[in-house]
Amino acid sequence: MNDKQEPLVKVFKALLKEERFSSQAEIVTALQEAGFDNINQSKVSRMLSKFGAVRTRNAKMEMVYCLPIELGVPTSSSQLKNLVLDVGHNNALIVIHTSPGAAQLIARMLDSLGKAEGILGTIAGDDTIFITPTHDTPVATLYKSVLVLFEQYV
Repeated sequence: MNDKQEPLVKVFKALLKEERFSSQAEIVTALQEAGFDNINQSKVSRMLSKFGAVRTRNAKMEMVYCLPIELGVPTSSSQLKNLVLDVGHNNALIVIHTSPGAAQLIARMLDSLGKAEGILGTIAGDDTIFITPTHDTPVATLYKSVLVLFEQYV
């Protein structure tokens, strides 16, 4: 980040902390109103990706863009539990459905738990995660652990 971008990044992050923007177009407009005339949807999209922004529900239950609580690997599932919408399994894999854009962040946290917790690996899309248990971990056991991890049905 160069010195010219620093004010833009500061305002961008402040806007996302307001948790009121449901589209990239709304973020573009807000940044333009803040004096950044050279902003377009493409640049906002790159910034959202760069800073790991996700869409989640705010206090008013509106889907909005926000920044993750921490950059890097989240250390607490409680920070992410509101992003998890559903957890299920089919006796082979565990599937987690998340808010749009949140799957990779949650999968990174699950991967950090690793084999010691019975997770062989994860595959994450935009809003879906597949978890494969280790060879010696029954799917049902790992499923229950995941439910507890995200305080689902507990």
